[in-house]
Amino acid sequence: MNEQATTPPIGVSLVGVVLDSPEPRTLADFYRRLLGWTIGSEEDTWVTLHGPDGGAHLSFQLEPAYQPPTWPSTRTHQQMMLHLDFQVGDLDAAHAHALAVGATPTPWQPQVSVRIYTDPDGHPFCFFTD
Repeated sequence: MNEQATTPPIGVSLVGVVLDSPEPRTLADFYRRLLGWTIGSEEDTWVTLHGPDGGAHLSFQLEPAYQPPTWPSTRTHQQMMLHLDFQVGDLDAAHAHALAVGATPTPWQPQVSVRIYTDPDGHPFCFFTD
């Protein structure tokens, strides 16, 4: 495998992450309350949130057959495809806020400076500090 970085011949930028949901508006509202981000677009099957810094956005699309992953993963259940990482200044305050808006801490917490949660649809996400 060639480990040297290459520049693609076209401009490529990551502009967002999309989470599947049986109820995208409900899940978007959870993340809006969790992160304080604003709704950028909203349709019956798609909602996008924008952060205050104008970076990558977070979107939610309708997927009626969505199945939440198991964390930690097992071979016999839906495996996690990705998770979201959010850096926070105060882990204890962020933890209290996450609980207040409806996040569920996972039973397994492998690191002291990281808290792992699931959103109402079961997508894992982390709060961490340096």
